[in-house]
Amino acid sequence: MRIHSLEHEPFEGLANIEVWANSKGHKITRTRIYKNEEFPDIDDFDWLIIMGGSMSTYEEEKYPWLIPEKKFIGDAIAKKKLLLGICLGSQLIADVLGGKVSPNTYKEIGWFPVFLTPQSKKSSIFNDFPREFMPIHWHGDTFSIPDGATWIAKSLACANQAFEYDDGRVIGLQFHLEYNAKSIDLMFRNCLEDITEGKYIQKPYEILRNINNVQETTRLLNLLLDKMAEKFE
Repeated sequence: MRIHSLEHEPFEGLANIEVWANSKGHKITRTRIYKNEEFPDIDDFDWLIIMGGSMSTYEEEKYPWLIPEKKFIGDAIAKKKLLLGICLGSQLIADVLGGKVSPNTYKEIGWFPVFLTPQSKKSSIFNDFPREFMPIHWHGDTFSIPDGATWIAKSLACANQAFEYDDGRVIGLQFHLEYNAKSIDLMFRNCLEDITEGKYIQKPYEILRNINNVQETTRLLNLLLDKMAEKFE
C-alpha cells in the first residue's frame, strides 16, 4: 500500500506508524509542509495520514497553506482514499467535513483516560478496542462531530476525542497512539511552554513516570492500522 503523510512540524512525524508501515512493507512518502513541499497527485497514494502541529485550523491568515491543504484533504475523501488524522490532522478532517474547530475548555497534555461511546460498538475499526484506555494527549483545540460521522470516543477534559466517517475509511483521533519515547522527548524539546498550570496538564516528570504506557498505545495503534488497512483490501 502507498501511504502519504502530511507533516506540519519537524518534530511531529509518523513515529510508530512508520514502524508499523515498514513491518508491512508499505511505501511511505511525505509532504513536509514546514518545508513548503508540494502536495502529490491524488492518484499517487492509497492512504493519507495527517499529523499534528502547533497551529490551529482556523489560522488561515497566519498559515495560508491551510487553504490548499484543506482542499487536498477534501479531494482525498472524495476519491475514497483511506484517511487518518491525528490531533491537528483530526481537526483538519473535521473542518473539511463541515465540523467546527475551536479552543477546548481545557488544554489536555499528558496521560488521561479515553472512553469509547456506545456508538463505537458498531464500528468495524474500534469494536476490539477496550472500552477505556490511556493514551497521551497534547492539544488545546477540539472539533465538533461532523454531520454523517460517528462519535467514537470522549475524555473528561474533551467531549470529542475520535470520530469515524464513511464506514471507517476516514478516522480522526484527537489523542496520540503513535507517540513513542522519542516523540515525547521531541515534544518536551519543542513545546515545553505548553505545559502550564491546568486541571488536565501533567508535568514532565508525571508524563515520564508513565512512559511504559507506550507499550499499550502501540498495541492499540497497530490494531487500528490493521483494521483500517482491511478497508483497502
